[in-house]
Amino acid sequence: MIPSELQPIKARFGIIGNAPVLNHAIEVAVQVAPTDMTVLITGESGSGKESFSKIIHNLSVRKHGQFIAVNCGAIPEGTIDSELFGHEKGSFTGALEARKGYFEVTDGGTIFLDEIGEMPLGTQARLLRVLENGEFIRVGSSKVQKTNVRVVAATNVNLIQAVERGKFREDLYYRLNTVPIFVPPLRDRGLDIELLFRKFTSDFAERYRVKPISLTPDAQELLLRQRFPGNIRQLKNLAEQISILETESRSIDASRLTHYIQMNMGQQMSEGLVKRQQGAEQESFSERELLYKILFDMKRDVTELKKMFLDLLQNGSVTGDVLKGHETLFQNLDADLNGSFGQTFQQEVNPARMLPPSPSPYEGSPNYIQPTNARETDFSIINLDAEDAKQGHSVYDITHESEEVSLSLEKQERDMIVKALRKNKNKRKYAAQDLGISERTLYRKIKQYDIEEE
Repeated sequence: MIPSELQPIKARFGIIGNAPVLNHAIEVAVQVAPTDMTVLITGESGSGKESFSKIIHNLSVRKHGQFIAVNCGAIPEGTIDSELFGHEKGSFTGALEARKGYFEVTDGGTIFLDEIGEMPLGTQARLLRVLENGEFIRVGSSKVQKTNVRVVAATNVNLIQAVERGKFREDLYYRLNTVPIFVPPLRDRGLDIELLFRKFTSDFAERYRVKPISLTPDAQELLLRQRFPGNIRQLKNLAEQISILETESRSIDASRLTHYIQMNMGQQMSEGLVKRQQGAEQESFSERELLYKILFDMKRDVTELKKMFLDLLQNGSVTGDVLKGHETLFQNLDADLNGSFGQTFQQEVNPARMLPPSPSPYEGSPNYIQPTNARETDFSIINLDAEDAKQGHSVYDITHESEEVSLSLEKQERDMIVKALRKNKNKRKYAAQDLGISERTLYRKIKQYDIEEE
């Protein structure tokens, strides 16, 4: 379609701009509208994805049916199934009567699922059944119901990455992505920024009965250079701020526009958010590495503790001076075992990924005591007291154990890395996910242990 043929559609749905990427997105929406194909609209927040869902519905044979827009990210996980598929009376606390869900209400129409990437995995499975067979079941019911609904979905997240992280079903992604439509961000639309700004300021001038705002050439150039991470929503806020607050002059130069851009704070907030997200990822990686470091430190402390008790058993007495000399060791070990590390370790580290425990060197001896929990494994030798030593009971030399424990852990860590690489055909990204570490850390470990990737 030529741009002039798109003008009536733009005017009907309030779309302003002539950027080629925008025109292409509208063309795809117009072409797919008469069909019943599922459409996935992608684009940044505030770029106008909902307008494209309305184009698809109103130019389709379902235009006389109902259109409902649902923000999946705004519905709590515990109630989203009820909202979408309905529920029976008494199916959960507060369900005083039966209720129809959106898929039942919009039978014969179109449902727009915005922020589909925020939908819980359980609900994704239910949605897939609707898309495949047109069937759904109310919450608390066993009766299968039919619906004829067209689904248009939208998201501002990368669903492929969400699939790789296990946050989004792969089969649902390919079912939704039958026809993809990409809505370009405002910064990629060139002169459309100025057109939208003039439209917004004109609308606000009419609403507030003031003279419209105009920009000087240097201000126009400055406006076109802005990235607008909040897209159209942010530009509209900026235009409204200037229309209301600018009383001295209705002609805005670059210096005045800079002042309002700083007041708007959209770009600064967005950049700060990106930095915080990057910092959170770095913190996550650093925290995992810190947990491993604490594990090695605890092993070293336990070995030192065994040495101390060995000295005490050989000397045949325990004095307050000796214990005082190891006061720091006890404090560190107690903090590691009973402090916040213990809770963090249980929450953050997957037990299935932990290295298997090494066999005890004392197993099989007449004085070996079978441990009843993980903590006793490392301390079983200290059950031999000074009296046992005097009576000739076996006391084992463990002065060499620190080095052996370290080498054993390193060997097991190396073996686990090799197994993960082989399992994932030397794809570091997936091997790192299996190991529960970052790809950067895996690369460093490969270099450290001189592992050759086959």
